Amino acid sequence: MPLLDLDKITAGLPKTWQGFLRDWDRSLRSGNYPETTRYNYLLAAAQLARYLNENATPDLEAEDAAEDPTEVTRAHIEAFQGWMIETRSASTALNKHKGLQQFFKWLMLDEEEIDRSPMERVRQPKTVKKLIPVIRDDDTKKVLATCKGKAFLQLRDEAIIRLYYNTGARLSEVGNLTLEDIDLVTDSVHYHGKGSRDRRVRFGPKTARAVSRYLRARAKRKGAELPDLWLADRGGKRLAPNGIKIMIKRRGLSAGLKGVHAHRWRHNFAHEWKRAGGDSGDLMLLMGWMSEDMPRHYGASAAAERAQETHQRMGIGENV
Repeated sequence: MPLLDLDKITAGLPKTWQGFLRDWDRSLRSGNYPETTRYNYLLAAAQLARYLNENATPDLEAEDAAEDPTEVTRAHIEAFQGWMIETRSASTALNKHKGLQQFFKWLMLDEEEIDRSPMERVRQPKTVKKLIPVIRDDDTKKVLATCKGKAFLQLRDEAIIRLYYNTGARLSEVGNLTLEDIDLVTDSVHYHGKGSRDRRVRFGPKTARAVSRYLRARAKRKGAELPDLWLADRGGKRLAPNGIKIMIKRRGLSAGLKGVHAHRWRHNFAHEWKRAGGDSGDLMLLMGWMSEDMPRHYGASAAAERAQETHQRMGIGENV
């Protein structure tokens, strides 16, 4: 089932809003924007429209804007942004801010429906930068211990978890793999990243063994003729990324761990890479990043840990 259901996103919105959002989605599709990006952009605009219809106060004078996005003003955006911070979080409000920037930029430059974007002087919400907790080797070992055995699910889940652990890939990248993406001659995997940015990543002997064992078991299953790499337990159907997300959470809980998800292994990969002194440019290639901000963001926990180790070694404040 596709992530983006435009009818569902625009349900109940005024016709003018619906029309603009459908045209914008067509423009995004022609620009080859990933489905997840389109979904987040369109959802932000639809949520603004609903806010103006349902939650705006009378003194905001939002009646016209509730019917037509070309009537939206800076005050409307700031009120919506404040509401998002109060009801969700600053980080969620920041994501909406970025989506709305793109929507009104499209209205102004592509459609020429407005002369100035209402986002022009709206400040981005400030967010608290937190060190992302990585998942340690001991905890990963506990999760993998729940996959011990020769049953199909145990073999499949170990192969999936080891790919996340060993390559630092995104949830969707591992989740959407096909049989053709795995090369056991070179022990590598072909990932289809965000923005149609493909890359090939090598994996180690333990991961290669786990994948090979899974493939042998997969060949005997109903649905073996499917191109998708991961098969569900029953019905001969593919295991979608959301199913993998649920599986990993369950495996984590079985291991006595809360908050286990694929992205923690991605942070762990960057953490260990930086902690070992790995090059940031090489890390960007392996992780499929374009922005140089990403290694700093993902490597922040490693930087903090290195600083603590250096501090302890230097013994500052321990000489008296």
